Amino acid sequence: MDINDIAPNETLDTRGLSCPMPLLKTKKAMGKMAAGQILEVVGTDPGSKNDLPGWCERSGHAFLGVKEEEGVLKFYIKKG
Repeated sequence: MDINDIAPNETLDTRGLSCPMPLLKTKKAMGKMAAGQILEVVGTDPGSKNDLPGWCERSGHAFLGVKEEEGVLKFYIKKG
């Protein structure tokens, strides 16, 4: 799957927030979604590059990838 072809069901804006807030907000947003839905997390915290994939692995969600555009990170997570 090409990361540019992903159509998220929801988008979570965490720009300007630092660890651990992006992860906490992602957990809360994922809790409201149905299995198979995709969440796009938009943020600026470089620590999220490690935090989000690790959390997905531990919690049973699929980390689909990340892309960076002009200093903004976009993470894609599919609910397990």
